[in-house]
Amino acid sequence: MIRNVPEQARLEIKFISNENNLAMVENWLKLNRAGFYRPFPDRWVNNVYFDTHNYFAFKENLSGASSRTKLRYRWYGQSSAIKKGILELKCKRNYFGWKRRFPVEYMPVDQRNTWKNIRLMMVDQLEEEAKNWIAANPHPVIINRYYRRYFVTRDDRVRATIDSQQAIFDQRYKPYPNFHFRSNIPNVLVLEFKFNRQDRIKASQILEGLPIRVSRNSKYIFGVSSIQGY
Repeated sequence: MIRNVPEQARLEIKFISNENNLAMVENWLKLNRAGFYRPFPDRWVNNVYFDTHNYFAFKENLSGASSRTKLRYRWYGQSSAIKKGILELKCKRNYFGWKRRFPVEYMPVDQRNTWKNIRLMMVDQLEEEAKNWIAANPHPVIINRYYRRYFVTRDDRVRATIDSQQAIFDQRYKPYPNFHFRSNIPNVLVLEFKFNRQDRIKASQILEGLPIRVSRNSKYIFGVSSIQGY
């Protein structure tokens, strides 16, 4: 349960478009007067989303509850056989977002280990708070992966990411991780801006004239909806 929004929480605004508009969106950022630049290289992002057996987090996020959480294990790179990553509790209250991060040094998410063994290996490395979150959300629902591009304004006050080439892999009812059978999904591009609350006016000025629409979007909701045929 989320009681208070921490001071370090950032405002998050997402825009959704078709991947055909990727060049147009990148060009808009490059030409923006805020002087967006690329702070570090693009990379692949991978996530395992965990939930309760009755999909409480999915339902909470789908309903648009003002306070909601999602639990995921994240790693970076193209390989599915990853040994090091981060368990993240992603918290949201209205437009404010923040994370609790718990490093995991060894967690081979691959087809040679059952989900049961993967969870046990992860839990052995976690502090008590993280163990409680896994115990409350033991069910791996989806794996998603996407290609992320990073941008930041010249004063480092507003950050942007572009996510594309998203893939969804259904993990329900599967004893081993599924990396082979992808769900059919639209070619969606997600542009997200993040900034501190004191930079709200600056961010609003930057976003003027952006040629795609703002949208409430969750990759977890998008992924679960796709595997359930919504």
